[in-house]
Amino acid sequence: MKDKYLSIEQKTRLVEKIQHYLLTELDCDAGQFETEFFLDFLTTELKGHYYNQGLYDAQTILSNKIDDINEAISELEQDI
Repeated sequence: MKDKYLSIEQKTRLVEKIQHYLLTELDCDAGQFETEFFLDFLTTELKGHYYNQGLYDAQTILSNKIDDINEAISELEQDI
């Protein structure tokens, strides 16, 4: 079973954007079929990189929040 990463609407919109980019920036007219294959290739090759980066970003945010909580708890400590 093939993994589904994009809805039909998302894929259609991305294909349109890629086609527009190719035409305006590279003067290359790519058809719907070719562009969909190109998008599938990019998705397959890049998804792990972007997913992992998202995990690293979330880990950094969580770590910063934990540091803030630890600092707030330290401020609540009483002298004994």
